[in-house]
Amino acid sequence: MLNRVILIGRLARDPEMRYTPQGTPVCSFTLAVQRSRPNEAGEREADFIRIVTWQKLAETCNTYLSRGRLVAVDGRLQIRSYEAREGGQRWTAEVVAQDVRFLDRAAPAAGPSQEGGGLETFGREADLPEDDLPF
Repeated sequence: MLNRVILIGRLARDPEMRYTPQGTPVCSFTLAVQRSRPNEAGEREADFIRIVTWQKLAETCNTYLSRGRLVAVDGRLQIRSYEAREGGQRWTAEVVAQDVRFLDRAAPAAGPSQEGGGLETFGREADLPEDDLPF
C-alpha cells in the first residue's frame, strides 16, 4: 500500500504548538497550496490543507515557521473522526508530515520573506546549518 503526499505552499497562519498528555510535542499549521489552473474567472484558487508534525519536527516548525513562509511538506494523508461539541461525529483530513523543507529564508525580525533563495531541511535529514554541509 502507498500513502504519500507532497505539497508546496505558504503557511496561511502561524503554527500552533500543543502537547499530548504524555508530553509529546505536536505542531499544526495550515498550508495554502495554489491550484495549477485558474478558475472560470481567470483567478488562481488555493486549497488550505491542515498539516500536523510531531516530536522534534514539531518543535522545529514551531520555532522557525510563521505565516507566509514557503515550505515543502512530505507526509501521509490521514482521515480521522472526532466528537463535535454540539454532538455528532465529524471527519477531518490532514497531512501528517514526515519531512518539512523550508524553501525561503525568514526576514530578520521583519516577518516572513516572500522571496526564494535558500533551502533548509528538517525531518528525516540531519538538522545541519548550511555552513556545516560538506559541499
